[in-house]
Amino acid sequence: MSPGSTLASSPARSWRVPPALRGLSYHWVSFLRTWRADIGTTIVAPFLYLASLGAGLGGLIGHGHAMASLGGVDYMHFVAPALLAANAMQVALSRATYAVFGQRRFWSGAYRSMQASPITLKQIVTAEMSWVAARCAIATSVYLAVSAAFGTIGSGEAVLCLLVGPLIGLAFAAPISAFSITLEHDHPLVLIFRLLMLPLFLFSGTFFPVSQLPTGLRYVAYGLPLWHGVELCRGAYLGTLSLAGSVGHIGYLVGMAGIGTALARYSFGRALSY
Repeated sequence: MSPGSTLASSPARSWRVPPALRGLSYHWVSFLRTWRADIGTTIVAPFLYLASLGAGLGGLIGHGHAMASLGGVDYMHFVAPALLAANAMQVALSRATYAVFGQRRFWSGAYRSMQASPITLKQIVTAEMSWVAARCAIATSVYLAVSAAFGTIGSGEAVLCLLVGPLIGLAFAAPISAFSITLEHDHPLVLIFRLLMLPLFLFSGTFFPVSQLPTGLRYVAYGLPLWHGVELCRGAYLGTLSLAGSVGHIGYLVGMAGIGTALARYSFGRALSY
């Protein structure tokens, strides 16, 4: 047997990534090259949030004691799970805005390269959404470890956040990706962070109970996707999840992710067809 035939028949040479996974493998390889740039989002930011808002501000609110207005827990235990949901939203929006915009044509043009391969448009969108879920799972895992170090996990149900975090990410990333792929310049992306992410971050029950809002704003908050994620994470952390409430929150987020994915497939198809 010739050396060439031996090399060609070796497992390393004969193995190929299935077409359905090639887009996802691209995102993974890119992440391995740039993961150090994500340390601030996945590790440093959660630590600083918990240290400043949980331990620092929490020591002033109720003097660190449990409060009835917070559901019978202290502020540290109240805000910690909400920050997990907010972190998943932030990771997803970062991916669904500048990353999607850049991969269309400007900074990397990765989508055009994928189109030149056997990857279909549907597989491009599926790979993008799968990678968002994976990134949120990584960020959630790190946050759970940081939370455990701060002693804010009160129930074993907190492990369910490993599923809730990616679901929150998909609920945001899918519809925003459908919008980002249509842009010809990146100026509108700034408005997403200023007019969407920031208000959601402040008024979704992250830092105070939604019940303390005026009646009109309270019902608006109930319709915000982040509120549903916050409620799921808080219930998992505290071990207070109920079947009826969980089904409602999960159904809302799954619905947003499903509708957003359908819109993304349509938008990607139009944007990448010319």
